[in-house]
Amino acid sequence: MRKDYLFTSESVSEGHPDKVCDRISDEIVDLFFHVAEEEGYDPALVRVAAETLATTNKLVVAGEVRAPDSVSKDKLRERVEELARAAVKDIGYEQEGFHWQTLDFEYLLHPQSVDIAQGVDASGNKDEGAGDQGIMFGYACTETPELMPAPIHYAHQILKRLAQARHAGAEPKLGPDAKSQLTLRYADGKPVEVTQIVVSHQHLDESLSPDDVRAIIEPYVREVLPEEWLSDATVWHVNPTGKFYIGGPDGDCGLTGRKIIVDTYGGAAPHGGGAFSGKDPTKVDRSAAYAARYLAKNVVAAGLAEKCTIQLSYAIGVAEPLSLYADTHGTGEVDEAKLESVLREIMDLRPRGIREHLKLNRAIYARSAAYGHFGRQPDDEGGFSWEKTDLVDELKSALA
Repeated sequence: MRKDYLFTSESVSEGHPDKVCDRISDEIVDLFFHVAEEEGYDPALVRVAAETLATTNKLVVAGEVRAPDSVSKDKLRERVEELARAAVKDIGYEQEGFHWQTLDFEYLLHPQSVDIAQGVDASGNKDEGAGDQGIMFGYACTETPELMPAPIHYAHQILKRLAQARHAGAEPKLGPDAKSQLTLRYADGKPVEVTQIVVSHQHLDESLSPDDVRAIIEPYVREVLPEEWLSDATVWHVNPTGKFYIGGPDGDCGLTGRKIIVDTYGGAAPHGGGAFSGKDPTKVDRSAAYAARYLAKNVVAAGLAEKCTIQLSYAIGVAEPLSLYADTHGTGEVDEAKLESVLREIMDLRPRGIREHLKLNRAIYARSAAYGHFGRQPDDEGGFSWEKTDLVDELKSALA
């Protein structure tokens, strides 16, 4: 492995056009789980594959869903529109070109294909199958306490801190749309220095210069980053185009699922290509990627490796994973073939097994739509359950 190098990752804020769409798509997933609870409907039967498009004063939601027969299409449409507008308001868009109250809303959700349903649903002796074919990756490393790669972790934290300041009213000149990017220098395999910082942040005062914006954002950036990583040699790029007044979907069309590297490991690990947001957990693009992260994180948390990549693969309609691959990148304390065997034993990696183990059939998804799906703190409502390290003792025992 290389020990001395530069590595860069980027993040985008909750107000980025694509993230607005991810948030609304995940709000729709949560809504269907709420509806199932209200109607006494088995949450395991919920199906959502929701896509959102956002552009100047326009929101379109489309996709395939399954809901209780007792809930009318008109009622669903009304509730989806209500939550979509509420999400846009919560993010902070009250601009002439994109306003939660005046934007035009179009609803194009329709029932799930019966051909897909027959492959995914359990019936007779057939267990629930995967919602699609594909490959999913999970990754963990010792670069941060969260066991995440440092560049993406800190790129997220910069934007999250700026959003907190904006929502608190401390920085009224900042708009919702923003991007960050960090280039870190690694020495002997460890991050030691920020060589380049990029922050592009929407501003609501058109007269602000890049220097003015830097004066606003720099204290928050310094608050987040380790002090020893910054020096006079660090190069700052703040609003390098010169102005970022027109932001959000008014400045750039947004779509669900276009920030898959931001959502995961910032390019530090492979990606199977499937997006997460807008998908219920029968879709292994989402649930198996969560399971892969969960396994990789527990391997690293158990001290069995400094880095771990897990790959899973599935075929649509087939319950058992086609393969499990583990790579500890030369840092492992155990044989990788043995590790693969043990991981299969300690967790049921069929779609139903993943859903039940991680308790994914509930309304926990909107909170994951911005600032990464990984490296987050598990919460009391069941969100980010895949970040738990409750397999550590079992792994150590099995591999002793």
